This record gives sequence, structure tokens and C-alpha cells, in this order.
Amino acid sequence: MASTYREAVSAASATGRGEDAAPAVPPRTLADAVEVLAGRRVAVLTGAGISTDSGIPDYRGPGSPPRRPMTYQQFVGDPAFRRTYWARNHVGWRHVHRTNPNAGHLALARLEARGVVGGLVTQNVDRLHLLAGSRRVVELHGSYADVVCLGCGARIGRAELAERLEALIPGFAEAHDVPDVEIAPDADAVLSATAGFVVADCARCGGVLKPDITYFGEQVPRERVAAAYAVVDEAEALLVAGSSLTVLSGRRFVTHAARAGRPVVIVNRGATRSDHLATVKLDAGTSEALAALEAAL
Repeated sequence: MASTYREAVSAASATGRGEDAAPAVPPRTLADAVEVLAGRRVAVLTGAGISTDSGIPDYRGPGSPPRRPMTYQQFVGDPAFRRTYWARNHVGWRHVHRTNPNAGHLALARLEARGVVGGLVTQNVDRLHLLAGSRRVVELHGSYADVVCLGCGARIGRAELAERLEALIPGFAEAHDVPDVEIAPDADAVLSATAGFVVADCARCGGVLKPDITYFGEQVPRERVAAAYAVVDEAEALLVAGSSLTVLSGRRFVTHAARAGRPVVIVNRGATRSDHLATVKLDAGTSEALAALEAAL
């Protein structure tokens, strides 16, 4: 199957279709996925869909509400946008902090412990892979749990910042942390009113504090990109779990693997932008599918 796949990728490149070729129809069963991955060292790329069963909604899955995340340019360029973001984050990060790994996270951690998975690249900022026990994890878009100063580079934990914010505006988080508050994957709570919230500056230099999360419009740090490519290059197959691959920062690793002739298995509810590059595409939930793959590999 691998040689046939290489020929298909070469043919697509030769005809100029490349990444945006007309979608093919790859095999769609668990047995097909097992056949492709068995005996191969696997790299894994995960997106927000793997964390939905932990209670963190995704951006683009079936039934997800429309979202317009704040851009980097808005955050750094407008104090009002920063106040709105930090007010929402002051509520939302607590929800993410209370979540636990689900069956999909745990299955990948056990596959790594057995030597099947060689490393994992995640587009998520929720740290659930690390909590599940995965060891070689590249957090491509950073982590909700860390905060960095854009002025002097000082770093503090999100919990420490929460204490400072609570001292500046006591009771704000508790008043808005209601059971039905909507939380985005980047720990952003949807609040109707944020007026009066007080933003904390860097305690060292007075600079702007920002979550160590890659915003839309911001570049992923080069060292993280290099580490992610290394995970993919050292593997013999790529498994994508819970990503629509809409954003180039994750999709490029699928394109890279396919061009190198490595088989790609995609597990996701709904279509992805790289379905035409998949050797096998499972339209399924990640918890059930990854647990089944773990049992079969």
C-alpha cells in the first residue's frame, strides 16, 4: 500500500494538482487503518477534535458555533481588545484547567509507551496530552498555562497571574463562571460584558502580558516548527486525530508526510482539507477510534 500511495502522490504532483487536488475517496474502515499503521513507527498530529470528549469544544466540527478568535494584531494594537481578551480568559482558563484527558489522549500515551508512537504534535493548548502521559509532545500553538511578557520576555504561570487579576478585580471570575458559559478551545469564555475589568501588566517591566498561545495572524516559533517536522520525519506513517486541517500551521505536516511517501491516516468527524492525501480516512470520533486502534496495533 505504501508504494501505491507514493505513486499516487507523485502522479498528483506531476499533474500540478498538489495539495489542492480534487478529493479522492480513501478507504474508510478501522481494518484499513490498522493495515496501514501496523509495524510502522507513527507520528501523530492532533487538533481540537480530540479534546471535545473532555468538555472543550472545537472550532470547526459538526455543530460548532461560528467563532471569531482575536488576532495577534488586535491584541497588541488595542488596549480595549486586550481588556476584553483577559476578562474572557480569566473565566475560561479555569474551565480548561479543570478538564481531564479522555480515552483518545490515553490511547495515544499508551501507544507511545509501547514504542508504536514516536512523537506527537498538537495544535491544542490544553496540555491534556501531557496530563495523559505522552512524553514527546510538541505544543505547536503553545499552552494556556503559561504567560509571557512581550516587553522583557519574563514568563509566569497562568495560576500566578490569576491571583494578581483577582486582587485587582475581586469576584469577577466567580461571578461569570456559570455552568452554561461557552468556552472556546483557547480558554476564551464568551462573556457579554467585560467593562470594568482591570488588566495586569508585567510585574518586572510594566510591559504587555500575553498568553503563550499562537494567535491568528502570529507566526509559530521556528524552533517549534522544526521540532514538529522532526517528529514527522522520524516516523514511517502519520496519524491525524481530530483536526479539520483548515489552518496551514497543521496542514503543512500532512502535505510534508505525503510528499515524502509516508502513508497518512486521518480520524476526524467531517471532511478535512487533506482528505485527498489520506491513505485511510475514518469519519469517526477520536475517543472510540483511537482506543480501537490501540487495541489492534
